[in-house]
Amino acid sequence: MTYVENVYICLAAPILLAILYLQKSSRRSLVFLLCGMTSCLFSAYVSTYLAEMAGVGAETAAHQISPAVEEIIKILPLLFYILVLKPEKINVYAGTFMVSVGFATFENVCFLLSHGSEDLQHLLVRGFGTGAMHVVCGMIVASGLYILWDKVWLRIAGVFAFLSFAVTLHAVYNIFVSHSGVIFWIGSAVPLVIILIYLVFLRNLNLDV
Repeated sequence: MTYVENVYICLAAPILLAILYLQKSSRRSLVFLLCGMTSCLFSAYVSTYLAEMAGVGAETAAHQISPAVEEIIKILPLLFYILVLKPEKINVYAGTFMVSVGFATFENVCFLLSHGSEDLQHLLVRGFGTGAMHVVCGMIVASGLYILWDKVWLRIAGVFAFLSFAVTLHAVYNIFVSHSGVIFWIGSAVPLVIILIYLVFLRNLNLDV
């Protein structure tokens, strides 16, 4: 049996030490990274609980429950950051990026522990695909925050719409990568293509995350 809580503690410990040592800007990035890892752990608990309550299997939960749970929980640290600290919107964009990276990193570690590390090719494709998917979904919501930042009422409605789109994209990705063969490869490649498009988008906006 793998105790993911123990794995989380081992990964989080050096990050916490670095947070205590580094300066403000670097510290903020690591805090968001740790928040992403924590969100991943917490969302696993919530998804498992809801799946047991609904009486569904792991595959059905991955398609119907986990995408919504993960995307909602992933945005909670950002909402706290916005409502309590009232940062500049560029900091929210960068924070969303780091939360997504932390989430994807811990999820990949858990996947390795559950499925082994023998098939390097499969792990590389899934690792990059999952990482790209979480970053893409996070940046979709961040884009909503960035574009609608100056109008609070529109920000709330718009972010809900962007979040719904991110959940749908996440669910479609999970369905694709649960198969094998060409479907798996297509599903893994789509987030990477979207990441490339985002890089062009960020460059046009002159954003440095």
